[in-house]
Amino acid sequence: MLNINGLKIAREDKILAYDLQLAEGKILAIQGVSGVGKSTLLSAIAGFVELLAGTINWRGETLNALSVEERPVSYLFQDHNLFEHLSVMENLSLGFSGGAPKDDLIEAARELKVLDQLAKRPGELSGGQRQRIALIRTLLRLQPLVLLDEPFAELDPKTRHLTVNWVKKTASAKGKTILMVTHQAEDAEQLADECLVLGGI
Repeated sequence: MLNINGLKIAREDKILAYDLQLAEGKILAIQGVSGVGKSTLLSAIAGFVELLAGTINWRGETLNALSVEERPVSYLFQDHNLFEHLSVMENLSLGFSGGAPKDDLIEAARELKVLDQLAKRPGELSGGQRQRIALIRTLLRLQPLVLLDEPFAELDPKTRHLTVNWVKKTASAKGKTILMVTHQAEDAEQLADECLVLGGI
């Protein structure tokens, strides 16, 4: 269970407040107008944002005092966070303790139609290809709590449908708990078990 209780964060001239509970293994879509604090919530869970008040609990453990590296979180940023000096396969292999699951990574690349991109550098890829590569790395890491910030924004409708289905299948198979920021109602309907709409400020 993810339990966020009385969370308060200062952003410019306003205070953002959050309360939510999400059962383990569920997928939550987070929606709302721009500037309402959707990405800030993900950043807080990951440990990148200073809290004014409140607690973030996962499986009964409070995460507040844990560093970014110590948290059970895998985070897909909007800019994909790929390293330009590494090949796509090298990027995919980052962040795995005890060695990357090469067979799983290759199979995921095949399913998401980027298998022929593995030897390239990220700068040689389209935005949609970069997004799928980053999604593979984020979902296949061992951390049980996955944070996705606009994960399908650069995909055409056909590729979006393929990728959403892959995320849903992979999350179920690996027991991931996902919080996903999206502006697309159809992504929330297709993928999410629950939806949180953050109100205006």
